[in-house]
Amino acid sequence: MTAMRQNSRWRWLTAGAVTVCLLAFTLLIALLAWQGARAFWPQPVDLYTFTQHDGHKSRLSGETIEHQKHFPAPAGEQGNSADQVNRYLIKTGNRDWDAPDFRVVYSRDPANVSRPKDILLLQRRSHGNAYGWLVGLREDNEVLVAQNTDALLHQRLAQTHALVRQINHIRRIDMARLNNQLEMLKEQAGRQRQAKQFDLQAQSEYQANQAALQRRFEKLSATLASLQHESQRDVLILRDVQGNDHAIPLSQIFDVWKPNALSLKEKVLHFLQQTWHFVSDSPADGESETGAFPAIFGTVLMVLLMSVVVMPLGVIAAVWLHEYAGRNALTRLVRIAVVNLAGVPSIVYGVFGLGFFVWGVGGTIDQLFYSNALPNPTFGTPGLLWAALTLALLTLPVVIVATEEGLSRIPDSLRQGSLALGATQAETLWKIVLPMAIPAMLTGLILAVARAAGETAPLMLVGVVKMVPELPADAVFPYLHLDRKFMHLGFQIYDLAFQSPNIEADRPLVFATALLLVLIILSLNLLAMGLRHRLRERYRLMTQ
Repeated sequence: MTAMRQNSRWRWLTAGAVTVCLLAFTLLIALLAWQGARAFWPQPVDLYTFTQHDGHKSRLSGETIEHQKHFPAPAGEQGNSADQVNRYLIKTGNRDWDAPDFRVVYSRDPANVSRPKDILLLQRRSHGNAYGWLVGLREDNEVLVAQNTDALLHQRLAQTHALVRQINHIRRIDMARLNNQLEMLKEQAGRQRQAKQFDLQAQSEYQANQAALQRRFEKLSATLASLQHESQRDVLILRDVQGNDHAIPLSQIFDVWKPNALSLKEKVLHFLQQTWHFVSDSPADGESETGAFPAIFGTVLMVLLMSVVVMPLGVIAAVWLHEYAGRNALTRLVRIAVVNLAGVPSIVYGVFGLGFFVWGVGGTIDQLFYSNALPNPTFGTPGLLWAALTLALLTLPVVIVATEEGLSRIPDSLRQGSLALGATQAETLWKIVLPMAIPAMLTGLILAVARAAGETAPLMLVGVVKMVPELPADAVFPYLHLDRKFMHLGFQIYDLAFQSPNIEADRPLVFATALLLVLIILSLNLLAMGLRHRLRERYRLMTQ
């Protein structure tokens, strides 16, 4: 009975610990989702009228972030410092002509607040949001007249978005392919010169090909200039709360809506649309300032490349330690080194990756294969390849330890039975031992992905940047460009939280980006866990 009571206590203790962990994780996800939703849910725009102590009235319009009714009067305000005032934190927008776009207002009397239905919110590609009233639309300084101005605005905005997408396609696809062809033509001519094969015929072919590419470039440039001029023709006239009119080209407007006139269904649809734009847009395309797609793409691609590198190395090292290496001083020294490597701070791996991979290996590759491009480095600069190798080295001890533990759980009777039936040690390892150790390998992969996806410090030294003009993978040969720099969700969180000049506006995006990173890591782990479960069930009977 005493043993049963003790076992019952331990069961309750472990169940309570698991419950606390699950509750903490659930609360973390709920906090990130709740705070991050503020960035995409349409907030009402309030019109404030403040009455000063001298009777003068001032007006502000914007989103109410915070209102404290009983706030101690700050120093310098009229009256006793112990008096209490109303404190308003308002997102007023209009950063480019009425900075800053967050205002803190103190008022002894409550402000007169209204929510006009016709006020517009412009989500711009730069300079943040703009608030005001629609005065009219112009095309080449000619006023556009229509019975339904709102419908005309959305029609013209859709046309402008189509032009912007066409411009971005020419810049990122057509121009990139043309520049790549020019570079390949120059490299071919350089190799012919080094081989002393650049005779008159080769020179004539080179000049003809270069002239043809130059004509295509001039044609694309003319098309691009025409599209850019056409995209700048339509202008929206916005009147701010002070009564001043501002001309804003439609090419600078990403979206427009009347937040105070939206129904609940329209708010939900708007929220879903804004969330999709955040996940799928790219700042390099000029769609918005905060698109997360390049960071998502860079994070997933880096983790996949890291996994491709670390799994073979970790498995081979674990197989050597457990199956081939004897129990001697060298084996003990290797195991001690693996354990110590797991405790090295990640920034040390970043410094090592910068010195060894970038400057050492990358510089040597440039001298051997890309000497024509020097002194401009190709691989001798931080990039995606070196970031993946650095994180593979960082997570290598985790994979080695997990794989070796999985190998130790395989009964020796299976090995001996395979050898007794005439199989060699290599055949036993390949057909019996390694398939049964796959669940343990995937456990190591799960731990490696969980650690690598959240690392930021070493990546800042070996390839991650705040903004990239193009993704590491595109439609230009060789399609996967390992020498390019990339964006990462972890670094984007750091940049938004600590390096942004407008922290108040970007605070909800910090939570939204953090939630996105957690969900990506969780998705990758669940995928590996599902595969591990299937393989574990397949080989369960062999271990019994």
